[in-house]
Amino acid sequence: MFSSQELIEIKQLLTTKKNILILSHQNPDGDAIGSSLGLYHFLQALGIESTIIVPNEFPKFLKWLPEAKNIVIADYRTKFTEIAFNNAEIIFCLDFNTASRINQLDQKLRSSKAVKILIDHHQEPDPFDYVYSDTSQPATCQMIYKFIESLGKTSLINEDIAYCLYTGILTDTGSFRFRNTTAETHKIISNLIEAGVYPDIVASNVLDSNTPERIKLLGTVLDSIEILPEQNTAILSLTREQLKSFGYQKGDTEGFVNYGLSIIGIKFVAFFMEDMQNNFIKISFRSKGNFDVNQFARKYFNGGGHINAAGGRSDMSITETIIKFKDILESENISKI
Repeated sequence: MFSSQELIEIKQLLTTKKNILILSHQNPDGDAIGSSLGLYHFLQALGIESTIIVPNEFPKFLKWLPEAKNIVIADYRTKFTEIAFNNAEIIFCLDFNTASRINQLDQKLRSSKAVKILIDHHQEPDPFDYVYSDTSQPATCQMIYKFIESLGKTSLINEDIAYCLYTGILTDTGSFRFRNTTAETHKIISNLIEAGVYPDIVASNVLDSNTPERIKLLGTVLDSIEILPEQNTAILSLTREQLKSFGYQKGDTEGFVNYGLSIIGIKFVAFFMEDMQNNFIKISFRSKGNFDVNQFARKYFNGGGHINAAGGRSDMSITETIIKFKDILESENISKI
């Protein structure tokens, strides 16, 4: 958490600065959108207006969240984004640890004279003016709750804030399945339910909003599963043509990688997917136990994340990338993970 002195200074900033920008990462997920909207609604409850900007489009299953329509997508509104960065006096940086995670907004953030406040749970954060970084936290949304709590303002957590934070915690913990889901997490969830969240509404909008095309795409990726029994590893993949054939939309592959971990004996999963617009392979890693996919992704695939959930990329073809992945497992003598 921020130190006591930092909290005093942040409180002062919030009473004196008017142009506040909330920023999150490229390809925003449930935690990015939930934390951004949760903070947005909290600032509103304080009587403070703010603007949320994300680099590109976010999944449709998050569009139901209150005021999601007000999120500015930089890809679509470049001039507005430029003006917002030029005028910003405070920039809250949520759910990313380095400016490179915000893609084309990187230089705008670096050159901005605004006070930059980081709230994030990824490893090895860049320096910011104020930093609340805690890799033990399962979601940035949980950290936003604790930030509100540290300000002594939990009484302001209304239904809108609660739905946003609950959604981000739900998605980033894999529906409360991941190891870093703690007793504290469940206490916070309990408080959010008391604030007005109906879990079935969140589940219906986030988990039960599949299109027929997405279900068919899931069938295709499940059909691609390759098991490496010596390494307790599963490989999943999707090509650009497969994605196109099922009318892929952003968010359609969310959670697909987790199906690999549901297989008995599997402790490490890699999901390789061709990007729809660019010639690179997006990679998602998941693991069980102590196998650190964050370090694996950083070492071999220009990525990173958390111990049990990370991402990476490759500029080779999908076939070459999978071959490289298998060769790494063999050369590192990774067996029975």
